[in-house]
Amino acid sequence: MSGLGSPQLELPNAAGLRIAIVAAAWHEQVMAGLIAGAVRATAAAGVSYELVRVPGAFELPIMAQHCARGGFDAVVALGVVIRGGTPHFEYVCRAATDGLTRVALDTAVPIGFGLLTCDDEAQALSRAGLPDSVEDKGYEATAAALVTALALRSAGA
Repeated sequence: MSGLGSPQLELPNAAGLRIAIVAAAWHEQVMAGLIAGAVRATAAAGVSYELVRVPGAFELPIMAQHCARGGFDAVVALGVVIRGGTPHFEYVCRAATDGLTRVALDTAVPIGFGLLTCDDEAQALSRAGLPDSVEDKGYEATAAALVTALALRSAGA
């Protein structure tokens, strides 16, 4: 299980922060769970959010960059890529991961990494935050982005 050893982030009161949730459209059931988890986290932290949809994982970095430059205090990138029989999986996962990392470093805006990179649909469903899921990666990515945004704020960044 990928969650083994993960930290238990306490969601602080983050009222006043603005967060963008950027979500891909592929794999509707998985995405519905990821988005619901992200929304639950924003509600628990008292944060307002804006949901922006993009076609797929490859488009997450450009929209995350737009949101980071648009005055949001944090961005959560949600998507899922499921391995197939071609190298497409590796190309999309690497491009999205590298792009999101670059956005965070170039803008100094935290990017919650909620991109599932799974071998099969069962793995994705297991991490999607659905009633039968063992993990809630939408919630976790949002919590990480919010905690980081507050840490940056308190550090004077």
